Amino acid sequence: MTVKDLKVGCQTFTWEMLGDRFTGGPDDLLKAIADGGYAGIEITDTMIGRYAGKPVEFAAALKSSGLTLVSFAFGSKSGFTLKDQIGADLETAGRWIDFAAAFPGALVSMGSATVVSDGARDDKFAIAAEVYNKAGELGREAGVQVAVHPSSHHNTLLFDRADYDRIFSLIDASLVGWVPDTGHILRGRQDIADTLTTYRDRIRYVHLKDVDASGTWAMLGKGVCDTVKVIEIASAAPNFNGWLVLEEESETAAADPAGAVKTNRQTMRSYGA
Repeated sequence: MTVKDLKVGCQTFTWEMLGDRFTGGPDDLLKAIADGGYAGIEITDTMIGRYAGKPVEFAAALKSSGLTLVSFAFGSKSGFTLKDQIGADLETAGRWIDFAAAFPGALVSMGSATVVSDGARDDKFAIAAEVYNKAGELGREAGVQVAVHPSSHHNTLLFDRADYDRIFSLIDASLVGWVPDTGHILRGRQDIADTLTTYRDRIRYVHLKDVDASGTWAMLGKGVCDTVKVIEIASAAPNFNGWLVLEEESETAAADPAGAVKTNRQTMRSYGA
């Protein structure tokens, strides 16, 4: 894949992380992301707002904004690690898979397995893998690719390389893809090039964000992420769909989300995308 084939999208978490300080709705997000120069959007269950269950209306809003739905991302209060919530989590997965099915090429991204209860880590890995694999089966039936998005946030089960090795040994690569997140990988003190290369066949699209040497979120290009290397590895990955999704969690973004994502889009142009 050449650089000119790369497409740049924006994740809505930049606004979601503001909590009550963000008083807008999904249309404000579409406008800010389109104005920022992006071609696509990854939106979450928290931010879809009035378009939940209304894919036809959301498709019309995207079209008028000139945006493509790259992926629909969702998480669960269960952290995908509670046995008695497997049924409910799969019901939710099925609902969002059906929603994404209305958008050609859109994926469903499932959040990181997270520890929300006492008990053995082994059991939590097994439950998370069961949820991811069964959601992957639902996706295959609907013609929607499902992928997992590990994070470095509080109590994540998928933090360091040993965690990645473990979950990937348990999930079926033919059913569930991977959305590597450069910031989270770096915060887990992983060798990013080695992790990406080892699991390159699982890469569907990439979350690009930056951190400084201490693991604090930084604007893209201002931290330690070797973005050029990441793009090089992803571009050669056999199942990579060409989307680089930028997500910004730094203090700069908290102060001015729309301005921060616009700056990041300009930064990406310096990398040729």
